[in-house]
Amino acid sequence: MAGDAGASGIARWVEETIREAIRRKASDVHLEPMEHRVSLRYRIDGVLINVPLPEGILRHYKSVISALKVRAQLNITERRLPHDGRTRLTLDGETFDLRVSILPTQFGEAANLRILNRKTSFLSLQELGLMEHQLPVVADLMSRPHGLVLITGPTGSGKTSTLYAALSAIRTEAISVVTIEDPVEYQMEGILQIQIQPDIGLTFAAGLRSVLRHDPNVILIGEIRDTETADIAIKSSLTGHRVFSTLHTNNSASAVARLIDMGIEPYLVASSVQGVIAQRLVRQVCPNCSEPVDVPEPVLAEVHHLFPALSQSVEFKKGRGCPDCWFSGYRGRRALFEILPMDPAIRALVVRKAPAEDIQRAAAAQGMETLRRNAWLAALQGLTTVEEVLRVTQA
Repeated sequence: MAGDAGASGIARWVEETIREAIRRKASDVHLEPMEHRVSLRYRIDGVLINVPLPEGILRHYKSVISALKVRAQLNITERRLPHDGRTRLTLDGETFDLRVSILPTQFGEAANLRILNRKTSFLSLQELGLMEHQLPVVADLMSRPHGLVLITGPTGSGKTSTLYAALSAIRTEAISVVTIEDPVEYQMEGILQIQIQPDIGLTFAAGLRSVLRHDPNVILIGEIRDTETADIAIKSSLTGHRVFSTLHTNNSASAVARLIDMGIEPYLVASSVQGVIAQRLVRQVCPNCSEPVDVPEPVLAEVHHLFPALSQSVEFKKGRGCPDCWFSGYRGRRALFEILPMDPAIRALVVRKAPAEDIQRAAAAQGMETLRRNAWLAALQGLTTVEEVLRVTQA
């Protein structure tokens, strides 16, 4: 009986830990065993925050993992292999999907929970963080009748949110939209969404072939991971389809070089790709406790170099820390964008297999705003901090 009460108490603690993460708007929960302690961290606005744990949790850690496995319908007796599962939780009338990942480590099993709100409202392109002068460029790319538009950036940089903002902007009853994803993270009314299942042969490439026989106008491919998927995506865009997808590259110019490295002919890349959008996420200054802050001289020198028209006295802001932002000084995130439309000059460089650095320089010379410059613009407007610009972007 005492054992049942203990197990019930641990299950309640696991439940409350997840609920607290949702209240604090965390995207992930990391629970990790160390040699002499257990670490619990919430990823809030892209940064891991330590969470205090009760005394003696290390003694009950196996039971905590077992309770989590039971919730995600995983095998509690298998502790040697990685596990992946799913569960759901309802809080304040909203349902959240939880993706559970268990990894065997030196000191026990580590757990990660990805928290997904099933009723996530789709942001508009403006709400993502696009500046006024960038909106027309992106709207033009997204509304072209055919061609491939790529979103690039590291994992967790908001690429999927941008793709769905684009779909939300162009979706009407007059067009057919099909997505192929791994996994389907957002549910959108009025479009067909396919989740790949490689174990039964439903890969991005196989799914894409079938989708083409379904008469779509717009195809969203979660990620171009291999040559086969890249080849079908390119050919689809050349045969009258609008194709959106993502790639993992550091900047916009590297995306076209990556496609060529994957074996796609340069002339096909040049003729099919309409534009590339690179993005990053920065934390926003908490509006409730925002205050002016002094910055080092090298920062001012870089800003005046990028914005020669600025007066000498510029102001940056930082959050002091308050209950609204859990004393972090930040609340929420916004995206930074670098937009590379494929004009004739850039297409000519791609056909000649010019290095990504040459393409980047040519685009910048024609007025492309780099991620770094876009980040400083956000900081000058008091939307983010100098520390975030230096953390997320490269000079």
